[in-house]
Amino acid sequence: MSQDRRADERLDPRLRRLLLAMPAPEAVEVRDRDELIREAASPSGLERERLFREVLDACDTEEVAPSSGLRFDDVAIESQPDGNVIRLQIVRPDSNDTVAAVYYIHGGGMANLSSYYGNYRAWARIVAGYGVAVALVEFRNAVSPGAVADVAPYPAGLNDCLSGLLWLRANADRFDIDPLRIVIAGESGGGNLVLASGMALKRRGELSVTSGLYALCPYIAGRWPDPRYPSSVMNNGIFLNLHGNAGAISYGVEAFDAGDPLAWPGFATVADVAELPPTVISVNECDPLRDEGVAFYRLLLRAGVAARGREVLGTMHATELAIVACPDITHDTARDLAAFAQSSAGRRTTSG
Repeated sequence: MSQDRRADERLDPRLRRLLLAMPAPEAVEVRDRDELIREAASPSGLERERLFREVLDACDTEEVAPSSGLRFDDVAIESQPDGNVIRLQIVRPDSNDTVAAVYYIHGGGMANLSSYYGNYRAWARIVAGYGVAVALVEFRNAVSPGAVADVAPYPAGLNDCLSGLLWLRANADRFDIDPLRIVIAGESGGGNLVLASGMALKRRGELSVTSGLYALCPYIAGRWPDPRYPSSVMNNGIFLNLHGNAGAISYGVEAFDAGDPLAWPGFATVADVAELPPTVISVNECDPLRDEGVAFYRLLLRAGVAARGREVLGTMHATELAIVACPDITHDTARDLAAFAQSSAGRRTTSG
């Protein structure tokens, strides 16, 4: 079942116009991850990626996201345990003030996209404009290479994200970042990696490296439709069509079959999330992923985590990262994210 986006009156009219200019999304059924990799590397797959990037790169303008008053770094670092190279783009106010930081993980279902696409570079400048540092991590995708040429399934992307976070914490002084105020944030597949990073740090006894988690429209169930989540049916086809089998297969179906919450946080239990730092779960009303995000928020509450939930009405999946479509919504979330990073409520008082 797919929702008729022409008739859905819940959607902001700006998003209805945008969606009508796009081809309807199709469910993807594949035999294995290799099939996905071959399709992504085919002429048709590369052309789809080029056209999608062209749209996202249109966000990367000075009018949309000014660079005035900001400074920029781009560093290559070694990830563990594989010894591969990943990258961090760091944007911060151009001052000597020590500021809080947002460690941002891009979306794309853990399988594709890149933090070097224009919408992410613009998003980093917008968030940094509210007085924080932003570090965009370029990690290994599971299917299509980004600025990092390697592709690898779970746990490669998670390991890369953790390695970048630990490097940023260890080098906080170099960028005038408060090491006790580094929040992990990301949308969609990045939201998955945010929550997985928090649980992985808990298992490793390293929760002190982050002061909070901020997951936008987290992609965490792994297989859809799911009868527990009505939005996975009622909102399917509004920007996303999740009703194929590509999600779990692209990232590593073995981890899905094992119910591994570090691969798919939808499997998490109260014990998995207990003691996580303050966490925000932000969902979009007209997103098929909405209800699994809400369910994770309620899991956090049951575990005694200081959690806050947001629902952005009238929006499709990851509207904030479309940027030019609804800039007021983008800025509202950017302000909230920056304030969360800066807040004393989100600050960990322990060190390590």
